[in-house]
Amino acid sequence: MATEAELLRRAHEMRRNPTEPEKRLWRSLSNGQLDGFKFRRQHVVFEAQAIVDFFCPAIGLCVEVDGDTHDDLSDASRDARLRALGFKVIRFGTFDVISNIDGVAHQLLDTASSLPGRWPGRATPPPQPLP
Repeated sequence: MATEAELLRRAHEMRRNPTEPEKRLWRSLSNGQLDGFKFRRQHVVFEAQAIVDFFCPAIGLCVEVDGDTHDDLSDASRDARLRALGFKVIRFGTFDVISNIDGVAHQLLDTASSLPGRWPGRATPPPQPLP
């Protein structure tokens, strides 16, 4: 089990060295470009011992970009932990992101638009103490 410091260090490193598909998807998600939904890159979910590629805190949407190195069994276990916390997980293959970014963005928008807000009456999450 990774420590909080370890997870934060790994997330920081992953933000500094994104894969090409992650860079492309981030260009579509950053600055609220997806219909105003705000996303974070390489977000640590401590309760699930997970780092998600992209996370929209307002609706609890976790977006993963899967390459050849992803382990289906490990991913299923991780997704179950995230779902148990009330998050929705959506996965895209690297090929889809590279070859069909518009289709990926459209599917993400459909999914994001269908999810309820996590903080009724608030556009932003409640403040969290620093780890």
